[in-house]
Amino acid sequence: MANKWTPQQEQAINLHNRNLLVSAAAGSGKTAVLVERIICMITEEPGVDVDRLLVLTFTRAAAMEMKERIAARINRMLIVEPDNARLKKQAALLTHASITTIDSFCLRVVRDYFGELDLDPDFRVGDEGELT
Repeated sequence: MANKWTPQQEQAINLHNRNLLVSAAAGSGKTAVLVERIICMITEEPGVDVDRLLVLTFTRAAAMEMKERIAARINRMLIVEPDNARLKKQAALLTHASITTIDSFCLRVVRDYFGELDLDPDFRVGDEGELT
């Protein structure tokens, strides 16, 4: 099943050596484009390991869907190339990949660097009911 990409989608997929923000309307193919971009980045030479990428979304559902789609693509590729060591490595590394929400990533940074931020190590994030 090959996607027919628009010129803008192809540009987002094939732009290399820079960060990228993909912003578009719901249902426009953002997730498919980002998955294709990630697959290209982790499978083409010289390639980057999937756990070296930072992929941020707005919702947990979107992050989970993206991870699932990447896993499915890698698994389909492994059916065709079962001895491909790079694909096997990426499948294993995917569980450690930083494909997460913006708020989860920020919280991880704060938890990892609370000392440098001069925060109490017992800090906690207030839930929505406490903040209103």
